[in-house]
Amino acid sequence: MAASQEIQAPTPGTLMRRRVFGHYGLMLGGVILLTIVGMALLAGVIAPHDPLDQQLARKLIPPFWHASPKVTSAHPLGTDHLGRDYLSRLFYGARVSLLIGVAAMLISGVIGTTLGVLAGYFGGRVDMAVNFLITTRLSMPVVLVALAVVSIVGSSLTVVIWVLGLLIWDRFAVVMRSATQQVRSLEYITAAQALGASTTRILFTEIAPNVLNHLIVVATLEMAHAILLEAALSFLGLGVQPPTPSWGLMISEAKSLMYFDPWLITIPGVALFLLVLSINLVGDGLRDVTAPENRS
Repeated sequence: MAASQEIQAPTPGTLMRRRVFGHYGLMLGGVILLTIVGMALLAGVIAPHDPLDQQLARKLIPPFWHASPKVTSAHPLGTDHLGRDYLSRLFYGARVSLLIGVAAMLISGVIGTTLGVLAGYFGGRVDMAVNFLITTRLSMPVVLVALAVVSIVGSSLTVVIWVLGLLIWDRFAVVMRSATQQVRSLEYITAAQALGASTTRILFTEIAPNVLNHLIVVATLEMAHAILLEAALSFLGLGVQPPTPSWGLMISEAKSLMYFDPWLITIPGVALFLLVLSINLVGDGLRDVTAPENRS
């Protein structure tokens, strides 16, 4: 009789793959987000036309699902009021939205995470100072301050990124402060301090890995927040300026035609909705699969 074989426990990598592929929200959001990212990266290759090319003779061609004699396979999503191909502008507009979302999130993340971790770990006067900064920031409405700054400094892609990055760091600071306060009193932090580990080593090797899942969620939320804020600024005429393709700007340019050609607003609006939805789904999924209670 053959000896019974021991059942081997799955490796951490196997467990992680099971959690990732078994999380339907993460998979759905990941597929949508990867599709949009691929669309943005390959815009120069897959876009059928120059997004800035204007041909008034072909303006307001409806998309392929319209029963109109003007529909043409050369412009499957139609053209705008200046005759620019809408599919090409949609592809290039994804670049602008993703660039602003990622860049603003990184700027705000560095500021807010640094302040929040320092306040949560040191407490005392450092915590009081950071709380004062957070309270000051929360007293300023983001959209109104962004509108004022952009209208004074001038509107450009770089200005929009820095304005948004410097205005949306408060959630990072609040969440990371709370998470660090919970972690700093645990036994392994006390053990590291007793062994003489430096503050820098404790912050980067002990605290950072255990607050990472909180950081992931806030980062995805703020990335989506930055994308929506850019769209709002562009809609008001103070965001990305023409003729740069931007989904918010496309919606703004189409608002006067929304009752006659609603697809001009619907297409970039749906694209914006899917991008924000996918980012939130990915953030929630990563939080679930990286939570400390799910690592064992």
